[in-house]
Amino acid sequence: MRSSRGITLTSCIGTLVLMYGATSFAADGDRLFAPCVVCHGAKGEGNTTLNAPAIAGQDAVYIERQLRNFRARRRGVHKSDVLGAQMQAAANTLADDAAVTKVASYVAKLAKTVNAAPASGNLHNGNNLYQGKCGACHGVTAEGNPTLKAPRLAGLDAAYIKRQFAHFRDGVRGTDPQDTPGKQMAMMAKTLPAERDLDDIIAFIHRQGRPK
Repeated sequence: MRSSRGITLTSCIGTLVLMYGATSFAADGDRLFAPCVVCHGAKGEGNTTLNAPAIAGQDAVYIERQLRNFRARRRGVHKSDVLGAQMQAAANTLADDAAVTKVASYVAKLAKTVNAAPASGNLHNGNNLYQGKCGACHGVTAEGNPTLKAPRLAGLDAAYIKRQFAHFRDGVRGTDPQDTPGKQMAMMAKTLPAERDLDDIIAFIHRQGRPK
């Protein structure tokens, strides 16, 4: 059926279906994210007291991959990773792959976070080390690079970055053969010479994404 303006009834119905589908998808993401609020906050801003990182605005593909890693026991299984084990249990409350995709898409649309209290350190040294060791994958301003499967680091709290860095370095994370990006990060984590250098890198990361 065609109107006087040449628009078919079929195309109108199709548009409405797509609009309804997008609205329904977003609503499902909001509903599925509700249990996550307890730890990660209503805006995905994280909670350092609960050791829960900020996840707002993180790339959807990265969030989805990590949820799948938890669900498939590629992450959070090492005896030293108590917090990862808790996250593994939480990820397994999602019913199926479709639910994982929906909640990841919802998180990606939340406003990105910045650190309220940036870490202190030698910014010159931090910049040099970051650009030399991290920037090629995670971006020059720690914004992340979905093409290289590298997450956004800006906005993450210092304790979380240190903990995950140690996990990669010490074989707690990134050991599963199917976690290729994790294995790559595990190798890189072994190249940083001193703890003080990590503090400087974090200080640099915390200055990114902030108002100039």
